[in-house]
Amino acid sequence: MRSDGRLPEELRPMTIQRDYTRYAHGSVLVTAGETRVLCTAMVEDRVPPHCAGRRTGWVTAEYCMLPSSIPIRKSLQREPDGRAREIQRLIGRSLRAAVDRSQIGERTVWIDCNVIQADGGTRAASICGGFVALADALWKLRDAGKIETLPIKHSVAAVSVGVVEGRPLLDLTSAEDQNASVDMNVVMTHDGRFIEVQGTAEGEPFTGDQMTELVALAQKGVDEIKQVQMAALKAHLAI
Repeated sequence: MRSDGRLPEELRPMTIQRDYTRYAHGSVLVTAGETRVLCTAMVEDRVPPHCAGRRTGWVTAEYCMLPSSIPIRKSLQREPDGRAREIQRLIGRSLRAAVDRSQIGERTVWIDCNVIQADGGTRAASICGGFVALADALWKLRDAGKIETLPIKHSVAAVSVGVVEGRPLLDLTSAEDQNASVDMNVVMTHDGRFIEVQGTAEGEPFTGDQMTELVALAQKGVDEIKQVQMAALKAHLAI
């Protein structure tokens, strides 16, 4: 048993509360254990220069941790540091894989992920909540007659896995992550295909067998997370 009473292959309780804020086109509060992230999606009728004139849209993300999200106050940085940049690029890549951008016109969907409280797995929670917020925003575009179809190609979820004291674990807390000899984040589609796998040996290099075991554990986690996401979206997505 782990410090929070979970089995090695057990997820923390996850909830996704939709329509959490008034002005965003899509907004959710996602909780995973003690981790809480506010994910919003807002649509702009313009695209970055590399998309201009191509009749295609863009999906991008920003990520930050609020000052009181960890026990010792974290200054709110106006410009993201290296870690935040890496995470927001991961979120953006993951959610772009979900969308047929040719169907949204020359629009940008901004996914903003603000960590309210951090206890590990914030990037995975941001992707899971960000997908639901993105789907809601695209649904509203279609409902307003601005696009013809719901341009979701793939439903997307993510989870962390790692090796702590020789044991493969699913959905690491902050304390587990700090003690992990292997730390991995896995982003997948709901039908079991991979978007991104980020794995790092913090100590000794890991074997192919260990990687296979961790990926299988992540697949189990994503399969459970997608049920939470689909329950949150209810009838909005027939995919």
